[in-house]
Amino acid sequence: METATVILVLVVVVALSFDVTNGFHDTANAMATSIATGALKPTTAVALSGILNLVGAFLSVEVALTVTNAVVKIQDSDGSPKPELLQGGGSALLLIVLAGLVGAIAWNLLTWLLGLPSSSSHALFGGLIGATVAGLGWAGVNWNGDGTTIDGVVGKVVIPAVASPVLACVVATVGTWLVHRVVSGVSQRFTDQGFRWGQIGSASLVSLAHGTNDAQKTMGVITLGLIASGHWSDTGSVPFWVKAACALAIASGTYLGGWRIIRTLGKGLIEITPPQGMSAETSSGAVILISSHLGFALSTTHVTTGSVLGAGVGKPGATVRWRVAGRMVVAWVITIPAAGLVGALTWWIGHALGGGVAGALVISLLLLAFAVAVVRHSHESPVHADNVNDEWDATAGAERTPATV
Repeated sequence: METATVILVLVVVVALSFDVTNGFHDTANAMATSIATGALKPTTAVALSGILNLVGAFLSVEVALTVTNAVVKIQDSDGSPKPELLQGGGSALLLIVLAGLVGAIAWNLLTWLLGLPSSSSHALFGGLIGATVAGLGWAGVNWNGDGTTIDGVVGKVVIPAVASPVLACVVATVGTWLVHRVVSGVSQRFTDQGFRWGQIGSASLVSLAHGTNDAQKTMGVITLGLIASGHWSDTGSVPFWVKAACALAIASGTYLGGWRIIRTLGKGLIEITPPQGMSAETSSGAVILISSHLGFALSTTHVTTGSVLGAGVGKPGATVRWRVAGRMVVAWVITIPAAGLVGALTWWIGHALGGGVAGALVISLLLLAFAVAVVRHSHESPVHADNVNDEWDATAGAERTPATV
């Protein structure tokens, strides 16, 4: 088997592994508030979310095409493939993609262990950017597209990263305030029951939107690998088997639960009520679906967190734990550079070993060893379906609350 083909197989396997971590890392985006308010039982919530992630992955390919074309400059100005990326049958680009995926997975696992709802999307982009800079220099990154439109990393990643949580927070604040004004004279017992039913629908919308946006990012990465190895040439479409594999991977990861992050988002930011939960979920779903249609590879984590904060701000008398929110923002800010640093270091390791099969295998095994270490450490303070809704210890912070998968 040719060198490029072996590395391509590793890229596909590692990319689907990233999709699994993306699934359990981001289950909280759709289901944390529904679990926290009791609208859905924890195991029912993750099963429903997994199914809808599977369905959502087939609805669009706009975000996948953004990932394929918006990070690495795979073409020269005349539209022809860059010759330096075709070395070794495309193994040069494949090593960049593999190293970027390692950076993304490492960050996902670390933030999951800490129970921090950081962005899987930005971890992926950060890893790819770091590996690309290491392998091709700063000019190898597609920062601004062709310069005539808002495109590339700046237009498709950075601007949505800043704008989407703010927009979601504003929408959720207004929605929550309006909901409480409308039901102010109605029995709380009656309104809570009604909004719990509403949460099932709004949480389902977020799960569908998550599949539409996040599953596509891995589709784009695998398509980029196929282009590098010469197995695919169309930068405007995605092979069906790639869509199906990514859909199944993110759905299976979602079903695992990601309980640590569900706990932080559902219990750590605010003591959420059913009206707040429905407002937050509806706001998140609307922002994510609109962004997916426009091809913006935004962070569903940022959107959902912004919505939950907005739901807290919008309810008169509600308490927002700003210390927890601050930890999340710090994680958001350092996600891209941290994943980028790991991606760059990983590329250098693989390149130092010749950039071929040996280098690709070594960095894949290093990732596996790190993943095993993280999972073993998580067992020291497990969080699961039975304790995910335990009372939040506000004095100890997230580090002392029951742990998580």
